[in-house]
Amino acid sequence: MEFLGSTLDMIGKVMVAYTAIRVHHRFWKEHRVDEKVFSEMKRERYIGILGIVLIIIGYLLQVPSKL
Repeated sequence: MEFLGSTLDMIGKVMVAYTAIRVHHRFWKEHRVDEKVFSEMKRERYIGILGIVLIIIGYLLQVPSKL
């Protein structure tokens, strides 16, 4: 049961992070933004992707102890 809970938690976190990244991308595509805003959004996108990778790595490190 703990394994299932951790798995659902990780999937939920990744989904929320992915949604935030997609919103930034859509805003950038559909609205005029100056270079300063664009560079900040680009930096936030990289940080978001790194966050998703860290969530997945953390999950994979925890899985063996839960099986």
